[in-house]
Amino acid sequence: MTSPQDIVEVLLDRILAAPQKGRRKLVALAGPPASGKTTLARVLADQLTHAGCATKVVPMDGFHLDNCLLKPMGLLPRKGAPDTFDAGGILRLVQALSDVDRAFYPSFDRDQDLARAGAGMIDSECECVVVEGNYLLFDAPIWRDLHPLWDVSISLNVQPDILKQRLVQRWIDFGMPRNQAEQRTLDNDMVNAQTIAKHALPATITI
Repeated sequence: MTSPQDIVEVLLDRILAAPQKGRRKLVALAGPPASGKTTLARVLADQLTHAGCATKVVPMDGFHLDNCLLKPMGLLPRKGAPDTFDAGGILRLVQALSDVDRAFYPSFDRDQDLARAGAGMIDSECECVVVEGNYLLFDAPIWRDLHPLWDVSISLNVQPDILKQRLVQRWIDFGMPRNQAEQRTLDNDMVNAQTIAKHALPATITI
């Protein structure tokens, strides 16, 4: 299996050399759930910063709609699907990141299963932002408006059987019995992964 460090070695020069539209370089790291986005984004940001390009990571998961909204909408069992996120919110943030001096963003607390507003900040010293999330290259209303904003876009493709194993283990690690973990993976996570693959916009780099 290719390690995040190996992947970053391939990406680093291309990202550093890519032209940028605004004051910060905006990099999308997109892929299905459990494709390794979070780990890769962290390693990539560290290496870009080490190379002289101060970089921070913004996770798309901070834009999860709260369970108190999803439940009456009947969407709680489908949490993680495109319509369970604040797509307009992530779009507004990415538009702002290109030019504003400072921006705040939410993060997602997986243990508490909720988003925390204003949990992170992009300051004036940040030269590059790696945004990581499932739907950053998703061809659907609002989501597709993100596509022209990226200076570099990276798509992670992982075989379905590997995704399934990782997702089941993720839910088990959160205390869910195996049978429930397998059912949730099949009924929701793998459905979302298939949706992402079916409606993906082109990426600058595919791994």
